[in-house]
Amino acid sequence: MRPVLYCIRHGETSWNSEQRFQGRVEVDLNPNGVGQARRNGQRLAGLLAGSAEGFRFVSSPQLRARRSMEIIRAELGLDPSAYEADARLVEVAYGDWQGLTEAEIRRDYPELHALRARDKWNFVPPGAEAESYAMQARRVAAWLAEAVRPTVVVSHGGVMRCLLVLAAGWDPDRAGQFEVPQDRILRVEDGRIEWL
Repeated sequence: MRPVLYCIRHGETSWNSEQRFQGRVEVDLNPNGVGQARRNGQRLAGLLAGSAEGFRFVSSPQLRARRSMEIIRAELGLDPSAYEADARLVEVAYGDWQGLTEAEIRRDYPELHALRARDKWNFVPPGAEAESYAMQARRVAAWLAEAVRPTVVVSHGGVMRCLLVLAAGWDPDRAGQFEVPQDRILRVEDGRIEWL
């Protein structure tokens, strides 16, 4: 049995609203993203009902995730800066595609775009240090193996897809296609998931 995880994707950024592949590029939250993080913090405060002190709080070290975590912790009445950052929770690296929109990729890389559409989980974009969701899942699995107490984690869409496979048993094809919301909380407990 695994401890309960409350998993939250970072709030919206300007690149999210423009549907750009962010990957490892540092993009801060936009005003809508700040509001999403606040509402997720308020929702989490209701769910934890004063028991937040018993939880471990872990974030991706990327700016958009850290800012979201700090806003969430403030809404919980906790020290915004008192959380862990774990590099294994960074977003999937999109290589040369970082900063591009889906339409630009379809136009400039039509054959690679088609390959990705057929196997999104295993596809590696072009460029140095690019990775697939399958590659990302290996580092997320190492993090998950160490999650031995109830945890609130703030990360990215790719990390959440990996958690759906690793902790909830989703098929990788299904997880790879899933649009991870930024205004909901995913509770994972004993292989069961619930969007809150």
